[in-house]
Amino acid sequence: MHFKEWGFVTYYINDFAMKMKKLIFLLLLALAFPLFSMGTVPDTVSVDSLHSAQLVIVKDTLKRDTTLTINAEIAGNVDSLMQSYFLSLREKELADSFDSSQYHRFMFVPDSVVKQRLDSMNLFTPFELVFNEQTKRYIEYYVYKNPKLLRKLVGLSKYYFPMFEGYLDKYNLPFELKYLAVIESALNPTANSRAGAKGLWQFMYRTGKMYGLRVNSIVDDRFDPDKETDAACRHLKDLYGIYHNWSLALAAYNSGAGNVNKALRRAGNVKSYWAIWPFLPRETRGYVPAFTAVVYAMSLAEKAGIHPSVEITPFYETDTLIVNEVLSFDQLHEFLHVPLETLRMLNPMYKRGIIPTTKSRKYALRLPLRYVGDFIDHEKELYAYKTKSGIEKEKLLAEIKKAKERHIHVVRSGENLGLIARRYHTSVRKLKAWNGLRSSRIYPGKRLIVYGADYHSRKRTHHNKRYKKASQAKDGKYIYHVVRKGDTLWDIANLYEGVSVKDIKRLNHIRNSHHLKLGQKIKIARKN
Repeated sequence: MHFKEWGFVTYYINDFAMKMKKLIFLLLLALAFPLFSMGTVPDTVSVDSLHSAQLVIVKDTLKRDTTLTINAEIAGNVDSLMQSYFLSLREKELADSFDSSQYHRFMFVPDSVVKQRLDSMNLFTPFELVFNEQTKRYIEYYVYKNPKLLRKLVGLSKYYFPMFEGYLDKYNLPFELKYLAVIESALNPTANSRAGAKGLWQFMYRTGKMYGLRVNSIVDDRFDPDKETDAACRHLKDLYGIYHNWSLALAAYNSGAGNVNKALRRAGNVKSYWAIWPFLPRETRGYVPAFTAVVYAMSLAEKAGIHPSVEITPFYETDTLIVNEVLSFDQLHEFLHVPLETLRMLNPMYKRGIIPTTKSRKYALRLPLRYVGDFIDHEKELYAYKTKSGIEKEKLLAEIKKAKERHIHVVRSGENLGLIARRYHTSVRKLKAWNGLRSSRIYPGKRLIVYGADYHSRKRTHHNKRYKKASQAKDGKYIYHVVRKGDTLWDIANLYEGVSVKDIKRLNHIRNSHHLKLGQKIKIARKN
């Protein structure tokens, strides 16, 4: 062999030997590290000499362990933040103050340390924060793969978490439930799911209506952070009242009580989330592990040196005002110089930038504190102000008059669009436009959107007395409402002053509100 060729061979042999030495050294460190970490206090693991070994272990795990994958739907909800409205806000330049090395030292730790930390958290929470392979996947997603996302969530939490905590305190619920909104919407108040759930807490139309969230073409209460948070707290409290187990309540919040009840029966009625886990819908199997991961990641974010990367008005620097006349965002922007993006962020429920206050119904407006004084001092002038685009009070009132509450009509056998249109005093053309229908062909079970609340609310109020007389019988302290075709618990509760769906369910021992039978007698407590 030529001397030059032999030199190249020698070079490659030596290079390979050096690489093998490095690999053996790293493997020895990886094997030895658990021995060093025994007995370590979880919140103080930051030994620099071991940091490289920790990083190798974590990265190697992420590459090779593909037997479990995080649920795409839950990950999609979190990733929606990247396309959310908040990224149009100006972000702070915090790259120089974010110590990534501190974050890595604190968060990139062995599984034994993560488990120790969760065990410590379990001492102070009613939730069961379990560390297993499912939970580990979501911790990897939030902590190792998405530190930038975690920084954005921490920034948004400065506004939303104080609000959430106020309502959780009102209903005597665990504060950890605030982290549920991270999984549901990534703290995006106008989030929309493919299934039609909306808002921070992802309410479907029907569930939202049960808890008093109204929807029309101008206002959607599911986008109202205050109203939807209040409804979410009441819903979660109802679910906990059924199961007396927070993990099961969370599962029911995600997939519905029906799916959880079926899973319980298949698991022999063992009231444990992990016992029923194999029998739950696929998405719900990842829901509680994702919740555990978010509690872990966001609870430790401050200690890990995480700083918010989104500039957003803190909750305590805002206040709510009652608007006494119809008002638009354009008027507020031009007259008080409130930025439009701030108005939309603080008041996302007004879909068209119109606050539709009338004599019969008042609406609220949230503003940064620095604008509240000017609003109060110049309120009358503000209502009378004509914008540069020519919006006048009469035009706004005309828009409100057009707005009608949205209904969902479930098509029954034998119905067609013409029959449904006559029932709601509308036209087939409008029904097709509202529902994006190209033809008039419909099938039983199809859900149709119908706008017509103004007519139906007047009709309902007019017939309430006659309806109640035909549907009730009195007996001492109680009124017995006889269920008629189309009745729901929400409808029945609205017929009786001071009665809620929760009152009816408790008094009649009803668990599943969707299984009312014709002729069934519902007991209503009489009011003095």
